[in-house]
Amino acid sequence: MKKIAFFDFDGTITTKDTLLEVIKHQKGKPSYYTGFLLNSPVLAGLKLKLISNQAAKECMLKYFFKGMDFKSFQQGCDSFIDDILPAIIRPAAVDEIKKLKAEGFETVVVSASPENWIKKWADANGLGLIATKLQTKGNLLTGYIEGINNNGDEKAVRIKAKFDLSKYGEIYCYGDSSGDKAMLALGTKAFYKPFRN
Repeated sequence: MKKIAFFDFDGTITTKDTLLEVIKHQKGKPSYYTGFLLNSPVLAGLKLKLISNQAAKECMLKYFFKGMDFKSFQQGCDSFIDDILPAIIRPAAVDEIKKLKAEGFETVVVSASPENWIKKWADANGLGLIATKLQTKGNLLTGYIEGINNNGDEKAVRIKAKFDLSKYGEIYCYGDSSGDKAMLALGTKAFYKPFRN
């Protein structure tokens, strides 16, 4: 039987929420803090569960990136992967990925964050990727997500659509939030908030 491992990205492999770090990296700290102040009602609504994770994320994406040329945005994401991401990756997560790969596990990152600032890193580390996609029109970002935000139940839906889990004898799942519960439930072994010591 085959073996596979699914890793959440933000907070599990990384120590920080990468959306916030990407905004800071691409827009600078003054714009970042101004944007957060102006969007604080949205963030409060998210905390109080009055608005969905997707709606809140799209508000932030629209504020910071709507109308931005996709190529420039992707260049900013690539420089984030090169310059910022290494410092917020948990070393224990990388060690676990290497160990599992040596044991013959397929390894896949399953993230609610857009693929734009994960794919280059995932490719370099030989990992599969299931992530949120951003909508573009005429090479410009609209600020909307293409389809559904890859969070919560959607993580399990996409995993099952891509992999026939009945063919896997061992399924390891790693996550750190309520958005990972559906994914963790798929595992023969589930690890909640790992790599923290």
